[in-house]
Amino acid sequence: MAVLTYVEAISDALREELRRDPRVFLLGEDIGVYGGAFKVTKGFLEEFGAGRILDTPISEAAIIGAAIGAALNGMRPVAEMQYIDFVTNGFNQLVNVAATIAYRWGLPVPMVVRGPAGGGVGGGPFHSRNPEAWFAHTPGLKVVYPAFPADAKGLLIAAIRDPNPVVFLEHKGLYRKVRQEVPEGEYVVPLGRAAIVRPGRDATVVAYGSMVHHALQVAEELSREGIALEVVDLRTLVPLDEETVLDSVRRTNRVVVASEANRTCGFAAEVAARITERAFKWLDAPVVRVTAADVPTPFAPTLEQEVLPSAQRLKAAVLELLRF
Repeated sequence: MAVLTYVEAISDALREELRRDPRVFLLGEDIGVYGGAFKVTKGFLEEFGAGRILDTPISEAAIIGAAIGAALNGMRPVAEMQYIDFVTNGFNQLVNVAATIAYRWGLPVPMVVRGPAGGGVGGGPFHSRNPEAWFAHTPGLKVVYPAFPADAKGLLIAAIRDPNPVVFLEHKGLYRKVRQEVPEGEYVVPLGRAAIVRPGRDATVVAYGSMVHHALQVAEELSREGIALEVVDLRTLVPLDEETVLDSVRRTNRVVVASEANRTCGFAAEVAARITERAFKWLDAPVVRVTAADVPTPFAPTLEQEVLPSAQRLKAAVLELLRF
């Protein structure tokens, strides 16, 4: 085991797969000489060479399009979006091409599109999106959003080995904030399995990404008041591990779904709908969502704090739910 930050664990996963499989290569803006905007690929160019660490033009459509072509020719590309917000410039390639090839031609498309998502760092409206709902809505794409370093490593290795296109979201606010023991060498966390990261009996919080850490903070605070909050980390959004979520709800009978994305049509709404459809008779209170507001993320830190969901807002929602 090695104690790694979230960003170090992602680097470790990429390095492991580059060493293991000669078909794996990386492409993206400034990932070579500069080492990436967040230094995820620092030193990779020196170790693996320019043939496998490709600095690209500033064109997300070209990056994703090249990754698709390489995947169809037997390679295992990992395309970096410098910020996941910029994936919109390559949206057609990802949503209309990569996601549909298996349905149209019956061919695998083993590629990963990864990039930093989320707010909390003063990135403003162009560098703070949580766009997971766009991709979860698109048949043919898998969507992953880890909260911990060990999961980040294991899930990224699983994503690279998967025969389908995978969108891998990394919360930039967690990059250097979270540390954890991470298995060295080959380590795989299967896609599509949620994790109960804290057991409880009084209510469930279903979360992913940064909101898992807010949920754990709230659970610790409420434990001092004799309240046992269960926290479920989805880890993979598509495919969604419904059974782990539903089993938790059936035991606690109350649930809050927490997401940093916008409220309207966000992924939290999908989770809430599935719980209502399949676990309604076990619920003692309505399903509650804690999300960001339906506005672009502001630059100003004080305004950003008002827009994004916090541990305090989540705690208030849980307490209100328990009083229902």
